[in-house]
Amino acid sequence: MTQPSLPPDTVPVREAQKFDETALEKYLKLHLAEFKGPLSVLQFEGGQSNPTFIIEYETNRFVLRKKPPGQLLASAHQIEREYEILKALSGTGFPVPEVFLLCEDPNIIGTNFYVMSCVDGRIFRDPKLQGMTATDRRQIYEAACSTAAQLHQIDWQKLGLGNFGRTESYLTRQISRWTKAYQSTETIDIPSMGKLTEWLSANIPDSDSRGLEISIAHGDFRLENLIFHKTEPKVVAVIDWELSTLGHPLADLGYCCVPYHLPSSIEGLPGLAGLNLSQLGIPSEKAFVEQYARLTNRESIENFNFFVAFAMFRLAAITQGVKHRASQGNASSERAEKVGALARLFADTGWKITGES
Repeated sequence: MTQPSLPPDTVPVREAQKFDETALEKYLKLHLAEFKGPLSVLQFEGGQSNPTFIIEYETNRFVLRKKPPGQLLASAHQIEREYEILKALSGTGFPVPEVFLLCEDPNIIGTNFYVMSCVDGRIFRDPKLQGMTATDRRQIYEAACSTAAQLHQIDWQKLGLGNFGRTESYLTRQISRWTKAYQSTETIDIPSMGKLTEWLSANIPDSDSRGLEISIAHGDFRLENLIFHKTEPKVVAVIDWELSTLGHPLADLGYCCVPYHLPSSIEGLPGLAGLNLSQLGIPSEKAFVEQYARLTNRESIENFNFFVAFAMFRLAAITQGVKHRASQGNASSERAEKVGALARLFADTGWKITGES
């Protein structure tokens, strides 16, 4: 059997993330029937939150996700939740990797971790989809949209996820959570972040407090977290479920539309603003949202600007945390310092989207 080629963004394990590979190999031999050893380990360059590794032996390959080292926020880096939702979605027809085990003993490799299948396919990190035809681009965006719609229509109660999250005041709690996270890691003063926080708190949709719109919410639904078939415009796996919970589905939709509001020149996190989307074959934000509405049987998407501004607010808080961890030497990527510097851009853009500036 021919081993599929390694993803281009795998690198030798960085010094800050090294762990006892002998202890890991011993643990996997005891708890993972498919594993025989000996193993080799490479680290994915991406992943600002939970370090991710490819574990190889012979012709077999697994993916390991672990918490980063150091002191962590209690509500962050919830790889246990990732494992729970992936296990619940297995067998539903929704595209996710298969999970094999969860280790909650930090003595094995320093932090908790889980092991899942390695899904072969394509990951698109640039929303412009350079080198592709206009038809390819359109089909990939349509597949991303339909996958989000599919997720939000899954009956989470039938999957036994009643305790996966609260069903009321999701947006209220999220704004409170990320405000606290931002304040606890604040390293620079960003005036627009304060204004954006106040605006969001004052404009939460009325349905939120009553839990009228609840689905499985991925929390980080974007093109980069979708693995596509090697040759077809088809999503074969949705990854990076750390922020998943029961929540408002439109929060995922707003987050997925963030690139439409960011400049294409951002290093490491380019957007689509200012590009000729029609020429590229990429659906406009309006077309993308309308497709989602059709697939979820909605006449329209109300308060959409709120959800995009909310997405920018969360990104500002998350990237501020990345910058803070970088200053402590605990960030999981060498790009962390650059990513952290984007906090101001996200806050400024979110405030602009509100229309109040």
